[in-house]
Amino acid sequence: MESPGSYIRSAARATFSAYRTVPVRWRLAGGSAVLTFVILAAFAAMVGFVTTNQLRGQFNDQVQAAADQLRDEITPLTWQRNLALGCTKSVSLTDYAATEHAQIRIFDETGHLWCTQDQVHVKGQKPPSEKPNFPAPTASGVTDNLGYRVIVSHKVYTQPKGTGYVWLMYAVPLSDLDHTLARVNLFLFLGVLGGTILALLAGLATAQRAIRPIVELTGAAREIERTRDPSRHVPLPQADDEVAELARTLEGMLQSLDSARSGAEAMLERQREFVADASHELRTPLTSVLASLELLAEELEGEQAETAQAALRSARRMRRLVGDLLLLARADARRVQPHRPTELDEVVMEAAAEIGTVDGSHFLQVDAAPAVVAGARDELHRLVLNLIENAVKHTPPGTHIRVSTAEEDGEAVLIVEDDGPGVPPELGPRVFERFVRGGRDGARGSGLGLSIVHSVAQSHGGAVTLESSAQSGGARFVVRLPLDRPRETSEPPQTSTTTGSTIGRRRSLS
Repeated sequence: MESPGSYIRSAARATFSAYRTVPVRWRLAGGSAVLTFVILAAFAAMVGFVTTNQLRGQFNDQVQAAADQLRDEITPLTWQRNLALGCTKSVSLTDYAATEHAQIRIFDETGHLWCTQDQVHVKGQKPPSEKPNFPAPTASGVTDNLGYRVIVSHKVYTQPKGTGYVWLMYAVPLSDLDHTLARVNLFLFLGVLGGTILALLAGLATAQRAIRPIVELTGAAREIERTRDPSRHVPLPQADDEVAELARTLEGMLQSLDSARSGAEAMLERQREFVADASHELRTPLTSVLASLELLAEELEGEQAETAQAALRSARRMRRLVGDLLLLARADARRVQPHRPTELDEVVMEAAAEIGTVDGSHFLQVDAAPAVVAGARDELHRLVLNLIENAVKHTPPGTHIRVSTAEEDGEAVLIVEDDGPGVPPELGPRVFERFVRGGRDGARGSGLGLSIVHSVAQSHGGAVTLESSAQSGGARFVVRLPLDRPRETSEPPQTSTTTGSTIGRRRSLS
């Protein structure tokens, strides 16, 4: 069972954790309001205590003074003259009682009711029923009875048979005092509540003005995050306070980041230039090596010829890899080749024919509708070729591959899809990154094919996306490129379909 101390500590930790989630401006305003409430409540308590005692004292003094004045002013008459003149002279009990909503009772020395402020009682008759029904007094003093402050005193009078006395009871309702005290307490409560609310609103306004420089700093930081430009400046407050110190610190940090970024970009630019130049320079010796190996493969025989063929295959793979690296390096270095109007459908047919001479285990269908884009023909050829090769490498033999081009909404659309197993879900977000390989080709590829597709599409103002084929659930790559100019005449699409072990165009390869 949890002890009270640990329970209190747990509750305190929970309260502190909840308090830390409250925004700073509300914490400042709430603290100001709580402090104001405590001060006003303490002040109201003191004022209420003093006012209550003072009002009660004044009430007691007024009641006592009124009772004494009434005792001094009244002159009781004899019993024989009660019926004609009432029970007093020199003062009207009715008028006297009306001012304070008082109740006045006069009893004789035996305790019988003589008269009230409203009527006279004849001796020997049953006294009337008065409300409130005060008991007959037996001694002088001050008491609270039936909701009244009751003061009892006696008055001596003279009659023919000698002197006597009567009991004078003067009662004032306590409800008037209670109502006054309730109004005072209500005014004090409303004052405390109103002061607390005003303190909260004033605290919010003050906190809002106080944190305005921080809000400006936050806005500047978000703008820097959006633009990724650390060269932008943050606003510096005029006051030399903690916020200004924070702004100067952020400004210094941004300057350091900007310097580091400039240095890193310069270094990366030099690296891109180096890779592009090195890749370009490697093409010449590779071409010479390939020519020599091709010559050796033709001249040699036996095992020497097989060795030369193996070296030739490796050199061709190296040439392909150098070509891929050169293309990516040019894109990174922003070395854009001249763009000219290019028939995308013709590029697709050429790439399909090239694949058809290499692989014969897949079924390739090409529906090439006319589409003209502004681009580099070699790069577009590499884009289409890589997409088809990717489908061939990552699908089992016998897979159907469909390639189509069309014009949609002012764009040329190239679609390459297959009915293979598709791209694994965990690989989908990274499929266009460099050196990412799916493993279905035995990790024989370089992992640059789709990254080249992405780079070429971007350099031509377009984009490539990976989707799931609606027909078979396989991979579906969609490339969208801006059209160079609209076609004036509608030409029928070139349709090529091959089956069995040959991949190519129906028209040219049949």
